[in-house]
Amino acid sequence: MAADSIWSATNAWHSKEKDAVLQALQTTVQGLSENEAAERLSRFGRNCLPATKTRSALLRFALHFHNVLIHVLLISAVITAFLGHWVDTAVILAVVLANAAIGFIQEGKAENALRAISHMLAPKAIVVRNGEQRTLDGELLVPGDIVLLEAGDRVPADLRLLDVHGLAVQEALLTGESVPTEKHTDPVAADAPVGDRACLAFSGTLVTSGQAMGLVTGTAADTEIGRISHLLGQVETLTTPLVRQISQFSRWLTIVILTLAFLLLVYGYFAQHHNFGEIIMAVVGLSVAAIPEGLPAVLTITLAVGVQSMARRQLIVRRLPALETLGSISVICTDKTGTLTRNEMMVASALTRRRMFTVTGNGYAPDGAIQYEGRDIAPSQENLLTEIARAAVLCNDAVLRKHRGIWIVEGDPMEGALLSFSAKSGLHFQQERTRWTRTNSIPFDAIHCFMATLHHGHQGDAFIFVKGAPEKILQMCSHQRAADGGVEPVDRNYWLTRAESIAASGQRVLALAMRTAEPSDTTLQYADVNGSLTLLGAIGLIDPPRTEAITSVAECQDAGIVVKMITGDHARTASAIGQQIGLKNYEKVLTGADIEKMSDDALREAVMTCDIFARTSPEHKLRLVMALQSRGMTVAMTGDGVNDAPALKRADVGVAMGHKGSEAAREAAELVLADDNFSSIVAAIREGRECRRIHDCDDRAAGRIHFASDSYSNLVG
Repeated sequence: MAADSIWSATNAWHSKEKDAVLQALQTTVQGLSENEAAERLSRFGRNCLPATKTRSALLRFALHFHNVLIHVLLISAVITAFLGHWVDTAVILAVVLANAAIGFIQEGKAENALRAISHMLAPKAIVVRNGEQRTLDGELLVPGDIVLLEAGDRVPADLRLLDVHGLAVQEALLTGESVPTEKHTDPVAADAPVGDRACLAFSGTLVTSGQAMGLVTGTAADTEIGRISHLLGQVETLTTPLVRQISQFSRWLTIVILTLAFLLLVYGYFAQHHNFGEIIMAVVGLSVAAIPEGLPAVLTITLAVGVQSMARRQLIVRRLPALETLGSISVICTDKTGTLTRNEMMVASALTRRRMFTVTGNGYAPDGAIQYEGRDIAPSQENLLTEIARAAVLCNDAVLRKHRGIWIVEGDPMEGALLSFSAKSGLHFQQERTRWTRTNSIPFDAIHCFMATLHHGHQGDAFIFVKGAPEKILQMCSHQRAADGGVEPVDRNYWLTRAESIAASGQRVLALAMRTAEPSDTTLQYADVNGSLTLLGAIGLIDPPRTEAITSVAECQDAGIVVKMITGDHARTASAIGQQIGLKNYEKVLTGADIEKMSDDALREAVMTCDIFARTSPEHKLRLVMALQSRGMTVAMTGDGVNDAPALKRADVGVAMGHKGSEAAREAAELVLADDNFSSIVAAIREGRECRRIHDCDDRAAGRIHFASDSYSNLVG
């Protein structure tokens, strides 16, 4: 930590008013003077993570010969050379060198992970010093600096936000949430988890929309990402079951060979009275013959074949022994977003004054059906749905397009889902935007919780469309759309009750409203939408579970493998997804705050009865993995963010996401999923158990589960 790390490490800046933070850090919105900035730079150091202590390449290579079996093989090589068996000597040395080379290449996960985290810090920053804006190297930032942010920027340090305008930040690498976090300047509770500290912007995260001014409260190791880097460096890496078994086998084999050699030497020389030179050569020859010098090569070749098979299943193996460890997995701790779910928002329900509709489909593809009470309906039968869809298209900044056969969103994922919904409702969103020209707008603001747009049609008519949080939109509405197309007084109790029921199923709820405007209106003010709107309806959005993940979870449970969800998302959302994918204890959810209060003994008991953990921090994930391991379980951990790296490193098998995962997570893991799909992990475990069966280790005697075939339902004890 820096010399004055107490400024950031012991102060809950998110719980303090912004004026109090400015005063505590002895600065103003005009920024620091150059002299003060230089003095703080010398005191706090540069805004970069401390360099990791690494061993020299020569030392790391030499340490791969520090193994009992390798020692025996090297002694064998010396003896065979002494006996003139040069071919045997060459074979033994080739095996030893190949084994060391493979291990050397595969090594260095933790160092690489720390380097990957350091590369995530922003190289440049726009700061205010002496009342003037300037661009500086990110490394020169100090606590007390005033930083300006806009869409596309990477946050250069931990900031306490002082002023925001529609700011949204993608914090998935720290929280695991699939959608950007909307920011504001109001303080939050001191014990709020990282994902709920909406008045802070964290180093390394990405600004997706809006602008802001923030005060630097922490740099380098005093940032949230620096804290995770420090935690990662302290995590102990466990050896795999295969490595432990081979080490144990090597020790016992060495003892047996040396003991037998000594007994033969004593018996031959003292009992049979053979010449000492002859008997010593005979004993040496027998000892060399007893050493399985081909064992490392056989194991390496067997695992290499498995690696090729894994590659066909979209799994990249970064460390060979991890392949065999898959066969011992008894519990999978999996992330939710992108692994069990598609990481694509989709409209799942639409609510009008009288009806609740269900929306089907896959991701952002504009293909699907709208159903009422289980039956498909024609969109033309419901005029209200058409009105809701039009509002969703026009009060929207996203673009939905098809690229290489896949529908992708440019902009907010929720807005992309609205465009897909409009197509399912019978509207062509591009034609609607051409028909209705946007002339003004009020961008979404986290304080006001709504977005409004003003549109003019070719016939001279004009409308204002608004979308936002249901409770906020209801405050702005005086009427609601009736079933016959007219208007009636708004029924707030009805809408709030139905919105709560939609949210209880894990969906994010948006309400949509509109009102007519004068054709001459070209500006849009808050007064234009406050209290004069007509509520059209509400929609529920969800990141839907992968269909194949539901099947894979069931197969794991049939095979005796426990699946636990560890996510940074909210408890209610995690519980809803847990129910949909088939987790057994989906009603019980432990949050990070609950884990924080538990002792290690209490947590060891809790992990056996709870399958869903929400709003977790890196320390919580690490504690959960260690608690499961303390119960004798072999743990596979999946993750994609920097916050997952410590737990990935500690787990018996760390599995990182290859498509949407961070570089830090990939470097900390043994395996990388190329397709980010939970079903690929299950296929890999099947392969790993087949690998264990080939190796014929003593798993059956230990009571471990084996697949007798490719079916998880056919097990042998």
